[in-house]
Amino acid sequence: MSSLVTLSEFIMERQADFPYASGDLSRLLADIGIASKIINHQVNKAGLQDILGAEGTTNVQGESQMKLDVFSDHALFNAVKWGGQVCGVASEENETYHAFDLEHCRKAKYVILFDPLDGSSNIDVNVSIGTIFSIFRRRSSVGDLANVNDFLQRGCDQVAAGYVIYGSSTMLVYTTGHGVNGFTLEPSIGEFCLSHPDMKIPEDGVIYSINEGNLNSCGAGVQAYVSWCKEADKKTSRPYTGRYIGSLVADFHRNLIKGGVYMYPGTLKAPDGKLRLQYECNPLAFIVEQAGGKASDGRGRILDIQPRSLHQRVPLFIGSRNMVERVEAMIRQHELTEA
Repeated sequence: MSSLVTLSEFIMERQADFPYASGDLSRLLADIGIASKIINHQVNKAGLQDILGAEGTTNVQGESQMKLDVFSDHALFNAVKWGGQVCGVASEENETYHAFDLEHCRKAKYVILFDPLDGSSNIDVNVSIGTIFSIFRRRSSVGDLANVNDFLQRGCDQVAAGYVIYGSSTMLVYTTGHGVNGFTLEPSIGEFCLSHPDMKIPEDGVIYSINEGNLNSCGAGVQAYVSWCKEADKKTSRPYTGRYIGSLVADFHRNLIKGGVYMYPGTLKAPDGKLRLQYECNPLAFIVEQAGGKASDGRGRILDIQPRSLHQRVPLFIGSRNMVERVEAMIRQHELTEA
């Protein structure tokens, strides 16, 4: 690489994209980059110190918290609190939001929601995991404490979203509504450097990602689509390849680069699916749309859903536009037949 463009340099160059901003969003994105380096450092040495395994506590969803879950949550919380660009945070790991009662935070323009460590059940087996974040302009008055309405905004109102994937290399991918760019952490200098400018997802792909162990409890439309993916057809390069890591960020990242569709539908046991609208679906939907793809709950656009609660769950179909639209068409077809 002849000349390196660091994350900080890139963010500052793009600051002009926001006529209403005064550098706060740029500094917030930089703070997230710093927090992700801290998390990456712990992830990389997880097998060498007492950071693996369960913490012995559960989060608001009743899921066992891993030690790195808790560490990552604290790292992000502290980074944005002392940075002073947000008036409040909401995390997948906590039951409710936290409004910062500090003078500089009360004057802040933004709120942030995050999944501090997506795929944490894979930590102990050294599978790629990630951090997902979503940023909104606050709705409450500047100077007041943040309130729940600041966080219950539709995904289409996001001003920025991104994720960090901790894998064979560490990458930060983000959008501010002006395309998607990816940065790879260069260990020798400790900086994220632009490696994937203007990322675009292929309109079609040959990879489908779903936990097929749950397929029999999914709707008929989803079952029909998976069967279609397995049928032989040279014109459409079928049968498609099934790839499911079980870490949302890792599955999404692969499909973003290579093309494909990721599916986490509702099931008989969990009709609303498992994924959280505010912490997982909205930020990834914003990214995929900016990259030319699509994100749906099977019936409509993810970014148009008005959230009812901080931990609302929704089905998710996300990836290459043509693949998502075919899933939607099959779901509609079978719903009409059943009706």
